Amino acid sequence: MLHLIYILAFTVIAFFAISNLIRSLITISAESQRGSWTDTPKPLNRRPSQSYRVPHPELLDDNGDPVDEPLLVIRSVSVEDARQRLDSIYQSSPGQTRQTEEDS
Repeated sequence: MLHLIYILAFTVIAFFAISNLIRSLITISAESQRGSWTDTPKPLNRRPSQSYRVPHPELLDDNGDPVDEPLLVIRSVSVEDARQRLDSIYQSSPGQTRQTEEDS
């Protein structure tokens, strides 16, 4: 009896899933035949370089203008220099003094 309930439940779920898929395909088909939003004419007062999306706040300066400089600058560092910097950060960390006291 329990097997029949499972089969019936999964049949109903499959029916809803397939009907939802068919409705989605019909909706997408109707929208594609109407044309996309890029086919609509743009307002005359809008500059072509502007996009419709609002940029992320980190990409804007204090005045709200887009930043035109590189956002990430990577400089090469030798392995020894990087190791010395990491060691100095590790030595200056607050937990380091407690660990050395526990070790001795």
